[in-house]
Amino acid sequence: MTDSKGTPLDEAVSLIDKTREQTAAMVEKIFAAAQPGAVYGQPVASETYTVITAAEVTSGGGFGMGIGLGPPSRPGGTAAAAADAAQPEDRQTGGGGGGGGGGGSMGRPVAVIAIGPDGVTVRPVVDVTKVALAGLTAWATMLAVLRARRRARRS
Repeated sequence: MTDSKGTPLDEAVSLIDKTREQTAAMVEKIFAAAQPGAVYGQPVASETYTVITAAEVTSGGGFGMGIGLGPPSRPGGTAAAAADAAQPEDRQTGGGGGGGGGGGSMGRPVAVIAIGPDGVTVRPVVDVTKVALAGLTAWATMLAVLRARRRARRS
């Protein structure tokens, strides 16, 4: 009669294989956003003009893994060894597992390409909110530096 439970090593290998498969699927989904169809929109024709949108696509991810196979650590070496000897052989004292990951992708418009009788023109898309926030951040930083210099002179 064989034991229906796998050894801790078999379980660890199974966990690693499962995590590897999930990681590969996740990475494929994340980087699928960086396809030419995601960067350049479908051309839209209207009379003598054709317009194509262009976007910036960013993607990233992170992954983690953990595993433990040995028995739990206990203080006082000899007492721990005696406790291990008193346990039945079929009882698992150690184990482990883990895994995790995440990621994402985003895109934003950066330009509009217009093709017409006068030639090709590329017009950038300006995000006014982003420019305003950058200006406010720069202003606040300069104000903080000036205050710190003024305090340093008084000291």
